[in-house]
Amino acid sequence: MTAMSRLNRELSLLQGIGLLTTSLLGTGIFVVPAAAAAMAGEASLWAWPLLTLLVLPVAFTFAKLGQQYPHAGGAPSLIGRAFGLSMERSVALLFLAVIPVGLPAALKMTSGFWYAIAPITPTGDMAIQLLTLGLMLVLGQKPARASGQVQTAIALIIITTVASFWWLGDLTDNTADLMPISGTQWSAIPAALALMFWCFVGLEAFTHMGEEFKNPQRDFPLALLLGVLLAGAVYWACSLAVVNFGTYGDHQSNTTSLPQLVALLWGEHWRWLAAAIGYLACFASINIYLQGFARLLWSLADEGKLPASLAQRNRHGVPARAFNLVVFACAVCALAGWSWGLSIEELMRYANGNFILVYLLSMAAGCVLLRGWARWMALLATLLCGLVLMLLGEQMLYALGVLVFFLLSGRINIWRQARMVR
Repeated sequence: MTAMSRLNRELSLLQGIGLLTTSLLGTGIFVVPAAAAAMAGEASLWAWPLLTLLVLPVAFTFAKLGQQYPHAGGAPSLIGRAFGLSMERSVALLFLAVIPVGLPAALKMTSGFWYAIAPITPTGDMAIQLLTLGLMLVLGQKPARASGQVQTAIALIIITTVASFWWLGDLTDNTADLMPISGTQWSAIPAALALMFWCFVGLEAFTHMGEEFKNPQRDFPLALLLGVLLAGAVYWACSLAVVNFGTYGDHQSNTTSLPQLVALLWGEHWRWLAAAIGYLACFASINIYLQGFARLLWSLADEGKLPASLAQRNRHGVPARAFNLVVFACAVCALAGWSWGLSIEELMRYANGNFILVYLLSMAAGCVLLRGWARWMALLATLLCGLVLMLLGEQMLYALGVLVFFLLSGRINIWRQARMVR
């Protein structure tokens, strides 16, 4: 059996677009546009199309790599193919190091939407997060097409919701007035871009699904590129509504931006629906990450790089044991973050460094593995990722420190084994 058929190939193009779009929109669509507007005002409306253009070379490189080397190991596998086994293991651990910071931040968002309709105690907040993980645990035992179908439906709900803001708010005629060239705070855009990049993390998790497309050569790159363009358009449209109706400002206003818009345009009695839509969006994004982490662990175990017990699959052909381990680790980290009182912003900043560093190394792998004009695109994407990493400033030190630690640990283990052989 070849590497391309280790997992069931059952994802269609439409399901792939649904998976990626909800992954990109999920934890950001109803929070980050308001936070970006608070930082850059109307300039944030220019930042969204700019960010989408900057991400396209990255998406294209991931698409070409995934098309030529479909593998459940995702980005670490691609990096290992280019730079060796030691780098593959280190990047895999770097990617998994997102679990303690990135997933708790996303889980906090799932519970945050309910504050707009009812007071929630800290214990109730944690209960919502754990219940969310429980629902994902059930869904994760099903075939990949089940997640694809669920998340395609969620993507349609999100797009319909944003479209309703334009229809009910009569925004079509106000676009030019909200995007002036003169007087725009262009200097605020770089800082906003560093925050907004959170909305486009998910490409590397999507690469883990490459082996499960019915036609990976055709559908995987199309799903990735079309998903990025669709997500970028939805982010810009939502941001325009946020700026137009002023549903942004302090932390409380930013996190309840969606319920405010819905109450304003749909009526106060629809706030509960806004909470449900926001919750589903976050659910979809976290689910694709858990699926990606599980397939990374499964792939490493299947190749003998982790304990063989993690390579077991259930009757649906899903790496259920690896998925269960990821969910358990996420629950432990969420409980730890809850007990320590860490904020969403703190957790997001640390997680962004890991994501961008994985992107940077993946693009560098593209420079080695790809040929022709695709290599030049990978080089451009490498430079762009390096620029975004520098925009993080001190926040990138967590990711760099984790990567160096894992690389040194790997070298020390190799040195010890060599001494034992002697």
